[in-house]
Amino acid sequence: MTTHDTTIATFRVHPFPAEALECARAGEDASGNPPALIVAEGGEPLRCCLRDAEPGEELLLFGYEPPLPASPYREIGAVLAHARPCEGPAALDRYPAGWYGRPQVLRAYDARGWIHDATRVHDGQDPEGVIAAMLARPGVVEIHSRNVAYGCYMFTITRPDTPHEDA
Repeated sequence: MTTHDTTIATFRVHPFPAEALECARAGEDASGNPPALIVAEGGEPLRCCLRDAEPGEELLLFGYEPPLPASPYREIGAVLAHARPCEGPAALDRYPAGWYGRPQVLRAYDARGWIHDATRVHDGQDPEGVIAAMLARPGVVEIHSRNVAYGCYMFTITRPDTPHEDA
């Protein structure tokens, strides 16, 4: 998969699990803290629908812990989502359309939940090719897309046939 026009699924995108969003919207994040309600300035990356926020949208800023096996690499980080339920991602079999060109850290993990040496920073160009090459590496079970500057979790990527906790 080398362009965002193609429909061949070489990976699956896993946005936030519905349960984690429900907990945050009910008032508690992964650390047991209440989320902060903010108004979008525009351009904030939303993890619920995998697009950038429009100015004026109500958002929640809260702590999230992506599911990984018990390992030293589990972590909680700040994320943004719509304050109320939204339509969700447009597609789960391709990279989020609005995020092409956005540099990201693609952090690969093995079955133990340890960071794999396939991890890399990419420039946002041809994310499908980079992801396919990473998933082809022996031992890579999943990839987390993360913000370059802040390290915030964006979404998880697996092979299309790999079971995942959000399924």
